[in-house]
Amino acid sequence: MKITEETIEHVANLARLNLSEEEKKALASDMEQIISYVDKLNELDTSNVEPTNHVIPITNVFREDKSEASFPREKILANAPSSENGCFKVPKIVE
Repeated sequence: MKITEETIEHVANLARLNLSEEEKKALASDMEQIISYVDKLNELDTSNVEPTNHVIPITNVFREDKSEASFPREKILANAPSSENGCFKVPKIVE
């Protein structure tokens, strides 16, 4: 696929970028190399490759979700400028 300076101009306009002529030429060359590489990847035979979500076999790596003891509510609320009914009290910001 041939990437022209007009294509680069179009994409730059969509992205609201102002590019110099030199930048347009450089980007056109870079984009052509990228498209060429993707074309090479498309030629690979992947018919015997099992589809995966991850490149490496991976399972849930998150820690177990468990509740643990925390600071007492009174100690936490002692740092608050204002509290009411065991909760932080903040100024109303929405009418």
